[in-house]
Amino acid sequence: MRKRVLFKRYGFTVIILAVVSVAMCYPQYFVSVGGFKLSGLIVPLLQVIMFGMGTELSLKDFAQVLRMPRGVIIGVVCHYSIMPLVGFGLARLFGFPPEIAAGIILVGCCPSGLASNVMSFLARANLALSVSVTTVSTLLAPFLTPLLMRLLAGSFIEVHWQAMVWDIMKMVIFPVVAGLLFHYLVRGRFRGLDKAMPIVSMAGIAIIIVVITAAGRDSLLKVGALLVVATLLHNSAGYFLGYWAGRLFGFPEKDCRTIALEVGMQNAGMASGLALGMGKLATVGLAPAVFGPMMNTTGSSLASWWHNRAPGDEEV
Repeated sequence: MRKRVLFKRYGFTVIILAVVSVAMCYPQYFVSVGGFKLSGLIVPLLQVIMFGMGTELSLKDFAQVLRMPRGVIIGVVCHYSIMPLVGFGLARLFGFPPEIAAGIILVGCCPSGLASNVMSFLARANLALSVSVTTVSTLLAPFLTPLLMRLLAGSFIEVHWQAMVWDIMKMVIFPVVAGLLFHYLVRGRFRGLDKAMPIVSMAGIAIIIVVITAAGRDSLLKVGALLVVATLLHNSAGYFLGYWAGRLFGFPEKDCRTIALEVGMQNAGMASGLALGMGKLATVGLAPAVFGPMMNTTGSSLASWWHNRAPGDEEV
């Protein structure tokens, strides 16, 4: 697929769908190997992915926040209000078991990730704004994600606020800071490593998803169809409400596209790591496992549709 221009941007989506299918059919191969539980790979892989994100950042990205503060503030506020509240509403509406419902809320309470930056580029949106919103939402995650989880998911499961803060720090903030230091101290000296990081990140995401899917296969078979529907509604509502929030505040079309993608696309890998930290990978971790492939499919489709429609040609 990557050899054809028409299908190239869907290559990663197909890989994710393939690994999910394999994990559903042959889960026994992805639970443990030689007595080692493969779930132990999730946190290290997530740290590698976030390190890769850090290597792509620079101080110029932080300067962008000062150049477009209104867009960044609106984008971050929409992200941390729309997705958590929509997740809470869907969890109540569908009547899922408490731990699976908490997983839906957990996805909504996480920051956006690198995928939203890629989709913003493909959608001919405001890439600088996308990177800025992703960066700020990630840095705020240790404070806002545990707080929102306690407020919204506390009625479903017990939320250990301090433990969640520490998990986010070691899984997200420390690796991102290390990646930022790498960017300035080492980047460019090992060109092979620079080229390998995006591939390593994509492979890491695929492995995380296959491990979570295998661990939660039995629960997924019981609530799979409903969970897929709930996840699709969650993801789609993020795009729709994010886009029209941008319109409401008078942003140009490029910025509206950016806010839509930043709101609708979450760091599902981080949600999976937090579910593992809670010891509930097979239940709380199910929604992130479904949301990851879902957002890559819908995000790449939406970005491709926008790519063929120049922002200047649309009514602003």
